[in-house]
Amino acid sequence: MLFTKSFGLLLGCAFTFSVAVMAQGQPQVWLTKADRTALFTRQATGLSLATAKNKQPTIVVNDKETFQSIDGFGYALTGGSAQHIVKMSAPARAALLKELFATNGDNIGVSYIRLSIGASDLNEKVFSYNDLPEGQTDLEQAKFDLGPDKADVIPVMKEILAINPKIKIMGSPWSPPLWMKTTYDARGGMLKPEYYGAYAKYFVRYVQEMQKVGIAIDAITVQNEPLHPGNNPSLFMAAPDQALFVKKFLGPAFAKASIKTKIIIYDHNADRPDYPISILDDPEAKKYISGSAFHLYGGKIEALTDVHNAHPDKNIYFSEQMVVEQPDAATINIVNPVKRLIIGATRNWSKNVLEWNLAADPENKPYTDRGGCSMCQGAVTINGDQYSRNLAYFSIAHASKFVRPGSVRVASNELNGLANVAFKTPDGKYVLIVANSGKEAASFNISQNGKTYAAALDKGAVATYIW
Repeated sequence: MLFTKSFGLLLGCAFTFSVAVMAQGQPQVWLTKADRTALFTRQATGLSLATAKNKQPTIVVNDKETFQSIDGFGYALTGGSAQHIVKMSAPARAALLKELFATNGDNIGVSYIRLSIGASDLNEKVFSYNDLPEGQTDLEQAKFDLGPDKADVIPVMKEILAINPKIKIMGSPWSPPLWMKTTYDARGGMLKPEYYGAYAKYFVRYVQEMQKVGIAIDAITVQNEPLHPGNNPSLFMAAPDQALFVKKFLGPAFAKASIKTKIIIYDHNADRPDYPISILDDPEAKKYISGSAFHLYGGKIEALTDVHNAHPDKNIYFSEQMVVEQPDAATINIVNPVKRLIIGATRNWSKNVLEWNLAADPENKPYTDRGGCSMCQGAVTINGDQYSRNLAYFSIAHASKFVRPGSVRVASNELNGLANVAFKTPDGKYVLIVANSGKEAASFNISQNGKTYAAALDKGAVATYIW
């Protein structure tokens, strides 16, 4: 069913309003309620200054204490996502992409995209950019070709770039070409040491060939989920092997080719902070590395801070998390992804938050056989020219629209049941995201630079406040 956005459901009462008549300077409130009566909806009444002292708990935003800068919020544009989007009619596709990537009006301003280097498990079939029959090799990558991505990922990405030319793009491989692996199989196996140099050239060619078609790759991760060889496609890559590959092959290959694309290590769950720390402990590898990327299918989000504390000069990224809800559910569990990912990752030094994945059809297709994800729901579900918005859409929207690239996280105290994170944007505004994970509705204050605002959130609700 196509969900049509409408302004304003506040406390269960519907009304409409004109943005032009809102009070000048009054902080905006964008709200999602668990009962779906508001779904990332701008409220007609913003925050009001508290007229008298009260005994409610207070979130104090302190812009004198700053943390990491933000690169953006968004999704993986998988091959499957692009396949559905590119099949839409031109007007429907343009409307969808505008809603996702533009910042004006109701559009949500996605500012970061992750691409798979070759196929992911959310492609229709497995491929690399240099597929050869078993027994053949191509050490110089003479036969490298972006292949299937030319039909969907690249044209969709070009339309996205026309809307937001500054969007940041991360590329991640699920598997190298099969001829480079210890087993001629897309699933599992390891990278043969004799092909480390050839694989480094494969990354170089990817960045160069994407640049030729107008797509600048800001960062690559060395391997998606290197400790999960059961996916299709996938590769097992132990930390010492990744360190060796980066310091002796990938890093020098990028330097030789004058490639500025960032190299990011790990790209797996928060339960193994020792993996990236061990690589960063190697000075020869560390000099080529921008930072470490994480998922949260295992471990605790606070592990990102452990890695930051071990190497505070290197960045932290959050590159993937599946966010799923039942279609047509009566309620929306917006608190869970906002608290765990949007708030949790950024409070633990992450420069971005990416959810998995951008789009799928009503059956969550396509996905590969023998290990593809059959339950991976898109942020939007596409059915021909129609699309509906899912949990991942709304959770990212609460950050992406207002916490623009270049924003800086600033301090805010944590309150029981009111998880929150605050930012100062490049244009001097403040953004506070609050999730009420408590057992009842909550009234509270927001205080910053001598001004105190009175706020309230229903149980299970999330709000973004902008002033």
